[in-house]
Amino acid sequence: MFMNRVVAGSDANTYGRSAHASSPERLARQYMPLVRKIAWHVHGRVSSAIEIEDLLQIGMVALVEAANGFEDRGLGFASYAQMRVRGAMIDHLRRHATMTRSAMSQRKQLASIRNRLEQRLGRAPLEAEMSAEMGLDAAAYREVADGCEMVQHTSMDEVYSDQSMWFADVEDRADDIMERESLKGALAQYIGELPQREALVLQLYFVEELNLEEIGATLDIGAARVCQIKKAALDKLRVKLRDWD
Repeated sequence: MFMNRVVAGSDANTYGRSAHASSPERLARQYMPLVRKIAWHVHGRVSSAIEIEDLLQIGMVALVEAANGFEDRGLGFASYAQMRVRGAMIDHLRRHATMTRSAMSQRKQLASIRNRLEQRLGRAPLEAEMSAEMGLDAAAYREVADGCEMVQHTSMDEVYSDQSMWFADVEDRADDIMERESLKGALAQYIGELPQREALVLQLYFVEELNLEEIGATLDIGAARVCQIKKAALDKLRVKLRDWD
């Protein structure tokens, strides 16, 4: 129902699509698994910041919008959809990070005032004493306190720093590019020397971006076993790359 309503209501955004191309609804339904894969991949890195259901919802809206606005210029819908879906999720995380940093600052301020009053009074302060110290009435203080209770304890500054893989500068220096290409060549060689199953697990995890459960379903083994295989493969690669120059 949701899919039908969104797609049907967005026909005006469709342009440049040939008569034989897939309909927006068909494209959206076909690439729903892509949304799930990207959502789990993102969630695996920022699981403390957002629920997987929220990422899936954000991704589905982005997928429907992508299907309705897609114009085939040789890129292919899969690449276009992946860019739009991942971009929508990261944009949401950026906005959430900004709001959370602000709330965390307020939470620290509240804790500082509480500690000061505890030292002065020799006991935990009452809400009335806290609100008076902050110059707020009871309702305003309760709103601030409730907001602080909702703040996640994980530091969003660490998750969403400028050095994070999500928000890093896309412009690389030439020597960095050359070094990375050389390393990629070495990795490709070493991965080719791994047992077939270990190489396949690395391929599915790092290239296809499947999570452990999805890899396990693909190989008909448990997620714990997938984790063991991945660790064994990475340990072998670390040994081979230890003296790589």
